Amino acid sequence: MIMRVMGEGQYEVGDDHLNLLNELDAELVTAVESGDEALFRQAYAKLIEAVKQYGTPVPLDSLEPSELILPNADATIDEVRELLMADGEGVIPGFPE
Repeated sequence: MIMRVMGEGQYEVGDDHLNLLNELDAELVTAVESGDEALFRQAYAKLIEAVKQYGTPVPLDSLEPSELILPNADATIDEVRELLMADGEGVIPGFPE
């Protein structure tokens, strides 16, 4: 799956890491629902860091479409809440274990 982190580029993440990303996504949903800014910052940073850690950067000259777009690391809790509300499933699409 190709994921874009706005302002940072695209990363190709293998299926073997999607369950971990879904777990981090669930933590993010909980943090956003709580309204706790510090908890949100921590959860969102962990998710973005995992995308970078487990993903392979897509070359800048590649024209691959992103299957998922995450706001930049400085996104507000309200911006991410809006994204979560779009489908009610978090920011990472469901992936079976």
